[in-house]
Parts: sequence; structure tokens; C-alpha cells
Amino acid sequence: MSEGRGLPAIDRRAVLGAALAGGAGVAAARVLGWRRVVEVDPPQLTAEAVAKRSGLDWVSPLGDEATRVAHLLRRTTFGYTPAELEAAVADGYQRTVDRLIETPPAEPPPLAGADEASQTKPLSFGALQTWWTEWMITGPTPFAEKMALFWHGHFTSEFRKVGLQAPYVYWQNLTWRRFFLGDLRSIIYQVTVDPAMLRYLDLAQSSGRNPNENYARELMELYAMGSGTFTEDDVKAAAKALAGWREPRTESMVKAQIDEAIKRTGSAPRNPPKPDTVRTGIFERGRAYQGPPLAFLAATRQWDTQTVIDRILEQESVAPFIARKVAAGFLSPHVEDATIARLAERFRKSRYDMRTLMHDLFTSPEFTSPAAYRALLKSPVEYMVSAAKVFAAPQLAKLAIQAGQGMGQVLFDPPSVGGWPENESWISSSPMLARINFAAAAIAQLRTVPRSDDAHAVFLDAPLGPQTLRLLNEAHDDRRRWTVVLCCSEFQLK
Repeated sequence: MSEGRGLPAIDRRAVLGAALAGGAGVAAARVLGWRRVVEVDPPQLTAEAVAKRSGLDWVSPLGDEATRVAHLLRRTTFGYTPAELEAAVADGYQRTVDRLIETPPAEPPPLAGADEASQTKPLSFGALQTWWTEWMITGPTPFAEKMALFWHGHFTSEFRKVGLQAPYVYWQNLTWRRFFLGDLRSIIYQVTVDPAMLRYLDLAQSSGRNPNENYARELMELYAMGSGTFTEDDVKAAAKALAGWREPRTESMVKAQIDEAIKRTGSAPRNPPKPDTVRTGIFERGRAYQGPPLAFLAATRQWDTQTVIDRILEQESVAPFIARKVAAGFLSPHVEDATIARLAERFRKSRYDMRTLMHDLFTSPEFTSPAAYRALLKSPVEYMVSAAKVFAAPQLAKLAIQAGQGMGQVLFDPPSVGGWPENESWISSSPMLARINFAAAAIAQLRTVPRSDDAHAVFLDAPLGPQTLRLLNEAHDDRRRWTVVLCCSEFQLK
């Protein structure tokens, strides 16, 4: 182990050049569709061979079983420790796929005070972020956490509107984990009655007489079907049919309301609300739509929440829409229509079983093709968590939270209902410099770091760009070499 806490004396300009020109520049080439990839079997991975190649070309080593496993772990988890990689390689690719998908999600330890959040004792936003980030780093079911992050970006809601005076944002995170590979019907229903979503997209304020269209619109356009697949009349009908839900009230929220009334008027309310015992929305029939049958997606009947969801799932657009969204997050930003059609057909036939979709994706020839290798750029959260996992250092969670703002990704605070941008959207000099600063600060915080002799082989695979090779050769101690490893393009990509 290497001792000391001093900031590695490394030229940030050189590292940024490697991350942008040979890194984010390469990342941009990959995500923007430059596909000049050569498959070598067995791969020729000498420094001399790599140095002769253009910076836009990767030697794809995915013909090697061990490298395929590492590739799988980068896509399905937040990276790995050397021990985790060794165990997965021993299992082999197929068994690792099966284990990731079939292992039930582990529940994180409860966040102290979260369930009791109220108007007088709001959730700590920093504590909430730290709680999840630490669990991403240390949790025993990382694929579940990766899927929870995926659903967080897909079915978005954010703490600024939901508020921290209720446990709703915390509960929503637990929901993503519990349903991470459920069937899409169950997932969408849980989304619809989720208290955070009820507040975020105003469904809790919607009644049959005064329907709010926000959730109905986003359910079809962003969550299930895509744009151009429905009409404004469909939105209006769905808004009426989905109306009638309200948010649950916890004992702490009711007590805070009563205490506030006493403070304001000197006495408790004559008929105070009763706390609810569930963590989902409450349906009030008196606020629901009571009118004649509605025409929705070319069918006319009396609708309720379940039948609206069922009708949506009958649409041909759903399976390819979800398949493409998943493929963009786990395979490549540019997936052939034929691949999407094949995945979508199986997904539809499985009754929208997410396990089937993810298994088909990870075992597809496209997933381990040369074109897929290093085709995705880690989001800021993925990058920081994967860096912390390298050192098995959950104490870096607070640093990651502080750095997230500068990189453009803050947990529980997506920029819009459309979620965060992906891939090439993360590429610019300022966010990349923030990554480099995070890496340097993270290494400086660690009392000791592991020996770096084989770091490039374990965490970067073998095909390294010439700039990365040069910086590694010029770094003459462990902390400098680790800084290069975490900042280089090969680590930024997944």
C-alpha cells in the first residue's frame, strides 16, 4: 500500500488532454457514431501496436472471455473490485448474466428519520444522497442499484417539487429497487400511485371534474409509448380516467399539521385527518370521474387506472420504445432498428417481463460485438461510484455528492421531466475537468492506496490509447498512476 495524503503532483492540462482529446474526444467519436473498429482474435495489445493506431480506433478484445465479463460488469454495475472481477471471471459470462438478473435486490439499511419526515422535521437532502451513494458503492446487488438509477432517470421526479417534508422521495427510491426487474405493467402501476410521482406530476390534485393532464401526457410520451403515438383527446380522456388519487398522510405529517394548528389558533382541529398506513396513493372514489364512457386510444368504455395501463400496453409502440431506451442505456446510443425489433418482439411476448428483456440484451451478439466495446460514456454518478469501488471506499460518497453539481448530475434532482442527458451530452471541458478534480481529490483523501502495478490491466482492459500509455509511463508513484487510471478516457467509457 502507498502511504500519504498529498495531492498527486500531476499535470492537469496533460490529463485533461488525455481525457478530452484521447478520452472524451474518443468517447464523442464512439457515441456519435464513428465506428472504425477492428476485431483482433487473439487481440494484439502491445503498446507498440496500440501506439500506431488512430485515436479513434479501438482494438476490441471482446473475443476473450475475461474481458467480456469485465465489459458486462461495467455495463450492468458500477464497476468492480479486483476480487469481484476475479469471482465473475471464474463463473464465466453466462453464469454471471444469470446471477446478476436472478439475484433478488438487497434492501439498503433504513435511512434514519426518513419515514418520520414531516413539515417540522424534513428529510436531509444531503443525508438522502449519501445514503444511496454509499449503498451503490457497497451494496451486494449492484445490478439492482444500476436499474434503480435507470428508473430514476426514466420515471423522473425531483425533490424540489416533491419536497422533503414527507418521506416520498425516499419511498420512491425503495420502489425502484423492489420492482427493478418486474413486469412493465406492475412497474407503471407502482409509478402511477407512487406518492412522489402523484405530487411531481400533479395527479394528486386531479379530479374527475377538474382533471390535470400532466401525468397522463408524460405517461404516454416519456414513460411508455413515445411522441406521436397518441392524440390530445387521448390525453384528456386518460387524465379523467386516472383522477381520484391523493397522497398518503403519515403519522408524523398529521402530528405536524395538528401542532401547527395549535400554534396558530390555540386549539387542535375539531376533525383532524387520520394517518394512512400505506406507502402508496389513496384512491377516493368521490373525486374520480363519474361521467359517460370515454374514447381512449381508439377504444370507448368506462376506464380506471388499471384499464388505462392495460390499454397503453396493448399499443405496438410500447415494446420498441422501452427496448430502445434500455438499449441506449446499456448497449449503445445507436442501435440498429433490426436489433430493437428483435428485442421488442420477445419483450412483448413475455408480457413485458423486464428480466426477459435484460437477459436477451446481455446475451445478444450485439452486446459483445466490437461496435459495443467502449461505446458508452459513464454518467457522472456512474463515474464517481465506479471510482470509489476501485478502492472499496464508501467514504468517498460525500465527495461524490459535492462534485455531482459541477458534473451536471445530482441525485434526486434531474433537470426536467425528461431526465438526464446521456452519452455525448456529458462531453465538454468543464464537466471533464470536474471529473479530473474529483479523481485527484478522492485519491488525496485516501490514507493508503493499493499498488498500481496492474491497475491498467484490471480496470482498463488492455487496449490503451497512446496518450494514456504515455501518462502511465511518466507517473512514477502509485498515487500519480491511480490518478491517470481514473482520469483517462478508457476509464470514462464503459
